[in-house]
Amino acid sequence: MSLAERVKALQDKHASLDRMLDDEEHRPLPDDTAIHDLKRQKLAIKDEITRLTDS
Repeated sequence: MSLAERVKALQDKHASLDRMLDDEEHRPLPDDTAIHDLKRQKLAIKDEITRLTDS
């Protein structure tokens, strides 16, 4: 997998997590633990994208 393909895959995963987070936050009784986990995953992916693109 090329660097560009890896970054694209990470961006797609980040967008997917963003949709899941939005869905969870707008449920009648959102799960705070799930929200925290999704935010943690998004941040880890964002950090990975930054690390790959800044090198």
